[in-house]
Amino acid sequence: MSRYDFDAVIDRSGTNSLKWDVSHPDELPLWVADMDFLSCPAVTDAILKRAERGIFGYSIVPKEWHEAYQNWWHGHYGFRPEADSLVFCTGVVPALSSMVRKLTTPAEKVLIQTPVYNIFFNSILNQGRFVIESPLDYRDGRYFINFERLEKDLSDPQCTMMFLCNPHNPAGRIWTREELAEIGRLCAKHGVIVVSDEIHCDLTAPGTSYIPFASVNSECAGNSVTCWSPGKTFNMAGLNSAAVMIPNPKLRYKVERGLNTDECAEPNAFAVQAAIAAYTEGDEWLQELRAYLQGNREFTVKYLKENLPEIYPVPQDATYLMWLDVSAFTDDSRRLCGFLKDEHHLWLSHGSQFGSGGEHFVRLNTACPGKILEEALARLTAGCLNFRQRR
Repeated sequence: MSRYDFDAVIDRSGTNSLKWDVSHPDELPLWVADMDFLSCPAVTDAILKRAERGIFGYSIVPKEWHEAYQNWWHGHYGFRPEADSLVFCTGVVPALSSMVRKLTTPAEKVLIQTPVYNIFFNSILNQGRFVIESPLDYRDGRYFINFERLEKDLSDPQCTMMFLCNPHNPAGRIWTREELAEIGRLCAKHGVIVVSDEIHCDLTAPGTSYIPFASVNSECAGNSVTCWSPGKTFNMAGLNSAAVMIPNPKLRYKVERGLNTDECAEPNAFAVQAAIAAYTEGDEWLQELRAYLQGNREFTVKYLKENLPEIYPVPQDATYLMWLDVSAFTDDSRRLCGFLKDEHHLWLSHGSQFGSGGEHFVRLNTACPGKILEEALARLTAGCLNFRQRR
């Protein structure tokens, strides 16, 4: 019997929610990667306990924070990072932007594998660097790395960094050990630093597990920075708590200096306590969450098959962000999403914002109570059919 009620519909109005501060009272916003579930009770308890002290001054990062990360990754993934390799950061995105500024120079290039998390573009372009899009191959309804294309792109002398998304958002792929090893080999060969965003690593389908890039071999570990956070896993992104893990001491020094220079290495009064609680007391909650998310995935696949078979849901190894192939309806998902929002008050992410190859896709956030998901799928079905009639 479940201890946690993921079916409960939580009213998030009046909370300054990025997701739910909507323009229409009937709007269903299932776009941003933000779950509509109460966070793990241990996280809430830790925040309340800290708040009761009533003083919210500057905070330090204690050894318990390092130990919580170490024990979690060792217990779940058989990989124990060294305590010294872990550096606190206020978020994965601030870390990405900081590392672009510190580890590359203006006009150099950063490689990304599109379609991919759209904020990667911002973290690169906003620093005066250029993006190399190295598209994934989409065939037989799944995504694969085109290693011939990847090496060609990495060999560009101006390419000095690669953003790896592991597990991949929005494709939902967990990269294999062999794939990660080949990425590591090619990046080392061409002098390209790997920055691996692994924020969705805990949100895998039951019975599956991801492989930390730095755990693959010494070549991968020595030429990489890994970004982790409990934010997505425990629905606490607004607490601004993350870690970067850099096994290579020389590279670590540069990253740490960059984070400090950019003023994103100091925790707020709740960030550390919440992370410690999540990683030391949150496993049971996470296992139930993963089972619930799997149920939502299966429901979505079944619903679409029965009601809108023209839409193909790309199979997911991880994340709660379903990537839907809508090419039967349009080659411009931006236009379709605009129609769905305006006419049916359903807000999804259009695939073109994720770069090359996303034009025929929309992204649906399924991390919500089943009642909300069913309503969203009903609107998606009606909206797509109406869209086709009006073209």
